[in-house]
Amino acid sequence: MSTPSDDPRTRARRPTRAERRTQAERRTRAADYTGGVYGSLLAASVVLGAGSLGEFPRTELVLLLLLTGLLFWIAHVHANLFGARLAKEGLDRRVVLHVCREEWPIFKAAVPPAVAVAVSPLLGLDVSGALWLALSVAVAGQVGWSVAAAVSAGASRRLLAATASVNLLLGLLIIGLKIALKE
Repeated sequence: MSTPSDDPRTRARRPTRAERRTQAERRTRAADYTGGVYGSLLAASVVLGAGSLGEFPRTELVLLLLLTGLLFWIAHVHANLFGARLAKEGLDRRVVLHVCREEWPIFKAAVPPAVAVAVSPLLGLDVSGALWLALSVAVAGQVGWSVAAAVSAGASRRLLAATASVNLLLGLLIIGLKIALKE
């Protein structure tokens, strides 16, 4: 005698391996903004430490932001590929590209503060003003990435406000350090 779960008409079709992988990748792409939050915090920290730039301070700060973002992206890709991934699965082109895409928000988060520095002369800002603009953009990016992550994860409004507040507080701490260092 057959049970209802044996009947092909009542049994739900199981997704294929490829469908499960595509669904997992879609969820990962949609929900993981950790790198953006981290990258924005990193960019704010770079601006904080960039008080003594040389002869071409704007160019140096743009390069410092972008190259630091790039180096941290490479470090995260390397750690991800040769840390946990190597033990669990072999490295092939698909895995490497997936990890590179997964960690790319770390670099992307450095771009808006770098652009802010690059356009600062058009806004009539001196180097100090450019530093403050870049720091403000980095902190706004940090809050924005965290809110995007919370929205993507389907967080409640309360949790959304909490993550925005925590990331704003972290950004304000960096701003406070900048003020304390008088740079």
